[in-house]
Amino acid sequence: MQLLLIAGLVLGLLTSQAFAGDFEDGMKFVLSKDYAKAVESFRKAAEVGNVDAQFNLGVMYAKGRGVSQDYQQAVVWYRKAAEQGDAPAQSILGFMHLKGQGVTQDYQQARMWYLRAAEKGYPVALYNLGVMYAKGQGVERDYQQAMSWYLKAAERGHAPAQSILGFMYLKGQGVSEDDPQAASWYRKAAEQGYVDAQYALGVLYAKGRGVAQDNREAVSWYQKAAEQGNADAQFNLGVAYAAGQGITQDNQQAASWYLKAADQGNARAQFKLGVLYARGRGVTQDDEEALSWYRKAAEQGYGPAQFNLGVMYATGRGVTQDDHKAVSWYGKAAEQGDADAQYNMGVRYDDGRGVGKDAREALSWYLKSAEQGYARAQYSLGVKYDNGQDVPQDYSQALSWYRKAAEQNHPGAQTNLGILYYKGNGVKQDFVEAEKWFNIASTAGYEDAKMNSELMTKLMTPEQVAEAQRQASEWKQAHQK
Repeated sequence: MQLLLIAGLVLGLLTSQAFAGDFEDGMKFVLSKDYAKAVESFRKAAEVGNVDAQFNLGVMYAKGRGVSQDYQQAVVWYRKAAEQGDAPAQSILGFMHLKGQGVTQDYQQARMWYLRAAEKGYPVALYNLGVMYAKGQGVERDYQQAMSWYLKAAERGHAPAQSILGFMYLKGQGVSEDDPQAASWYRKAAEQGYVDAQYALGVLYAKGRGVAQDNREAVSWYQKAAEQGNADAQFNLGVAYAAGQGITQDNQQAASWYLKAADQGNARAQFKLGVLYARGRGVTQDDEEALSWYRKAAEQGYGPAQFNLGVMYATGRGVTQDDHKAVSWYGKAAEQGDADAQYNMGVRYDDGRGVGKDAREALSWYLKSAEQGYARAQYSLGVKYDNGQDVPQDYSQALSWYRKAAEQNHPGAQTNLGILYYKGNGVKQDFVEAEKWFNIASTAGYEDAKMNSELMTKLMTPEQVAEAQRQASEWKQAHQK
């Protein structure tokens, strides 16, 4: 930094030496955390033009160290340093105009100060100009312009800019989507220890985007980010330990990482921790603890936790059984599209438990769940149309819903589908098709199907039985998990 000469060369040199000493004293006081004395020393140097002292005095006022926090005074001293051409001061003055700290919020002033610092190649200002274009702050939103500024900052080693470039290549914002480029920029930031990039690089390895899929590499990057406190990385590390993906399976380690993320308010981790307590995996089984973690996640609006909390109230596990509260939590999850919860709402309205009996509501919730492919709801709709229960009897509809559930290996639906073929209800009578489905359901141990199969074989020729068994065998091989 150039020093401001007050009057004449000799006086200038003397003054320079004097306020340099004051600045150095201020830095020593900062290191010893004697902020009041640091402010005193910085002020002496700042008042005679030491640009670094002016900047540091701005920092002390902004953070309230050694003085009462005062953004207006911070702006005064940042401006003095900025007007001497100090790039960090110009950049932070831009930030304060952007946020309206100590000055009226003014995007144009923010941009002007960022540009002055950017002209000197100051990476933070280059990056922040990119942010302004990406968000449309004081300028038209323009991802290509944002990319241009981010790239300038990234090429100077600015890790946040490198990371955001990774994101923009990944999403195709301002540039063609390019996973290898995304991985490359994330890696540059991650190798500098930038936590968000470490997490993102872990995700890319887990998904095989821009890099060869590698669970071990994913875990390695999650670990780095998790140890820096990134809650998403801590959660993903917990998932990896629970599943044994890229690392030796260890429920205790899973619980430990879920807890770290859960304590930061990560709803998915709170839910997973609840599941571990409910099942006694990696922790001592404890329904009350499970309930507590489910509640934390549920109150954040996390659907699976809302559903499980409903189950706890429905069954009285870890809490006094309460059908009304069960319905309340099922309802919250169902409104978010949770198919299991939607099915349970259908059951509740069908039975009138915790809510008034309402056939129309039951049908509506079953349909929502069934359309998402939930087999139990599809089966329930099949039963309703088969029996004409709360809907006009319609064997074609029954056949359609039974088949959807049967293809998902629902033994009740498979059995009832067989009955429709046996009777020829809604479909041409077909003993071979009926026996095929009875045979399939029997394999799952479904007693009604076994009884029906025994009866069917007495009505069929040996050739028909053999054909039904062949078709059943083919179906089971194709649907083996």
